[in-house]
Amino acid sequence: MGDVLSTHLDDARRQHIAEKTGKILTEFLRFYEDQYGVALFNSMRHEIEGTGLPQAQLLWRKVPLEERIIFSGNLFQYQEENKKWRNRFSLVPHNYGLVLYENKVAYERQIPPRAVINSAGYKILTSLDQYLELVGNSLPATTPKSGSAPILKCPTQFPLILWHPSARHYYFCMMTEAEQDKWQAVLQDCVRHCNNGIPEDSKVEGPAFTDAIRMYRQSKELYGTWEMLCGNEVQILSNLVMEELGPELKAELVPRLKGKPQERQRQWIQISDAVYRMVYEQAKARFEAVLSKLQLARPAMEAVIRTDMDQIITSKEHLASKIRASILPKAEVCVRNHVQPYIPSILDALMVPTSQGFTEVRDVFFKEVTDMNLNVINEGGIDKLGEYMEKLSQLAYHPLKMHSCYEKMEPLRLDGLQQRFDVSSMSVFKQRAQIHMREQMDNAVYTFETLLHQELGKGPTKEELCKSIQRILERVLKKYDYDSSTVRKRFFREALLQITIPFLLKKLAPTCKSELSRFQELIFEDFARFILVENTYEEVVLQTVMKDILQAVKEAAVQRKHNLYRDSVVMHNSDPNLHLLAEGAPIDWGEEYGDSGGGGGDPGVQEAAPVSEKRRRAKQVVSVVQDEDAGLPFEAAPEPPSPSSPDSVTELRGLLAGDLRAESPPLAGPLLNGAPVQESPQPGLAPEATSPPASPLRQLPSEKLVGPEPPKPSDQETGEQVSGPGGRPPIHTTTEDSAGVQTEF
Repeated sequence: MGDVLSTHLDDARRQHIAEKTGKILTEFLRFYEDQYGVALFNSMRHEIEGTGLPQAQLLWRKVPLEERIIFSGNLFQYQEENKKWRNRFSLVPHNYGLVLYENKVAYERQIPPRAVINSAGYKILTSLDQYLELVGNSLPATTPKSGSAPILKCPTQFPLILWHPSARHYYFCMMTEAEQDKWQAVLQDCVRHCNNGIPEDSKVEGPAFTDAIRMYRQSKELYGTWEMLCGNEVQILSNLVMEELGPELKAELVPRLKGKPQERQRQWIQISDAVYRMVYEQAKARFEAVLSKLQLARPAMEAVIRTDMDQIITSKEHLASKIRASILPKAEVCVRNHVQPYIPSILDALMVPTSQGFTEVRDVFFKEVTDMNLNVINEGGIDKLGEYMEKLSQLAYHPLKMHSCYEKMEPLRLDGLQQRFDVSSMSVFKQRAQIHMREQMDNAVYTFETLLHQELGKGPTKEELCKSIQRILERVLKKYDYDSSTVRKRFFREALLQITIPFLLKKLAPTCKSELSRFQELIFEDFARFILVENTYEEVVLQTVMKDILQAVKEAAVQRKHNLYRDSVVMHNSDPNLHLLAEGAPIDWGEEYGDSGGGGGDPGVQEAAPVSEKRRRAKQVVSVVQDEDAGLPFEAAPEPPSPSSPDSVTELRGLLAGDLRAESPPLAGPLLNGAPVQESPQPGLAPEATSPPASPLRQLPSEKLVGPEPPKPSDQETGEQVSGPGGRPPIHTTTEDSAGVQTEF
């Protein structure tokens, strides 16, 4: 690898890459500085004027799934350095960074991980054919001949490959299809979460950045949705640079690569990853410097806005009226001829899978609560409630149980309309709807938790408790129906705007864009940081199509098949005291209502433990995802002898089969990817999904819950690291940014 990089990325070429990257960043950051002032003004105006959106009926959890582990288990990973497969202990903490350890013993001994992968921008592939097709499309001139050896051989029929257009690829395999399905669902959750990397509560920096990205790409005549708008700001900015830099490097370097087609493909992946890392570091330094400068200037800008808010609004409205008078006739004709006829078809394509997904969320929530209620009747009643509620509280973050909801969005297509409106990929809309589903599920669960906790304060009997659970469930479902309707209608409006506005701007650009410069003189110099002609022009274009979009969504709400509330139905303060309940401390079901022994531990020891210690341990309770099958965990013995690395696929298959047959050691930590943990071994466990669980999972003894805190995912994926002397990985040098995100070097 070193020879490839030193040959094709010498000092002169690295200097050229740095200069090209610097030029792109300088141009983009000018857009960002311009958009920052506009976003700041819009945010402050919104605080003063408000929007009058319907009040949500469900509560929302302020600290969701804090200090929990989503999933854990063993994966076989392909090592590109020595072309061998290695068994890795892998876990996904609550922040969705895939953490790879040498083995489980390394995790338990708090040895630093081999890699922490931020999966933003990655695609999850489940077959080598999919992967080879993507690699071949990225380098058409290097496609191997039919029948020749592929770039990668997988020892099983169940691979999972993380593919990125610029960064390095990761190769994993499993022994069974069920294991592959589980890990695919988990990794899809990781991608979905990491893609949504710009914080929702960022009211200034976030909108300024996304608007700057859009404005920059439109200046290059790139309209429509962009598939690589995923990750945090630095990752998106790196993708933006690679969008321009990648084709140039490919045209220059690919003809110089030596070897067979597979080897040339492998070399290009290595070169692209090295360039991506260079771009990432440069983008990170430049972006943070500009952001720091803007944040220092923000107090002065806020003072001007507060003082002159009315004048700024008046000035902007005057500018908008002039632009509207100039371009409105052209815009209305364009909307009438090229957009309006297609809005119903686009909306229908969006509504069907989205409504099915939200209906599935409702059904899953109903089933889980009903099963819990049956368990309360048939099992230990209030004594077991802590375990049941601890499990229910994590429902929205259970990749397998939520999978049936998420998969409803997969059929989303626009057919011929997708090409007409220049929508490169529907993934941005699928993932946005899936995130809304998860949020609404968690809101429903949290509201149910809060109401049930209030009811328990009355000291109900088991029979009274069961009736209360059913009554609260019906109450929460009514709130869910209202909120999900509001969320879906907002999603439909936003999606229609995202699809149609870039198309309109592109259509109008030849006749309208050249006229905008003459409106600049209408803006007072003191207000120039808060009013931009280009933004005001886009707002005018938006208004021309907005009434058609609102009307289409309003008419769709009348159709009962979509289960939407009409706009005239508004629930005002239907439960005025509910939001007051959410102001209290978070509910710890395990401590308040769990068994005193924590599921088999010594009650005396548990009670003697300090509250802070018990809370720390409770946060490291069982992995959210439990294996519903009764098979052994896909996990090797904790400290196997180090065999020589198998070279042939046949030999490795034998090794994998041996690992699967190996008897699993007792778990020393709360990480499960196999049979449910019981107080004592119970062979022949029935799958949990076939009927309401008769014996819910008990917590591990408290003395077994102590484990190292998993590292946070880095801003960039870090790749494999070579072990140091003695077989232990070298200690990483780490820093922590202002957001507390650990970055490895």
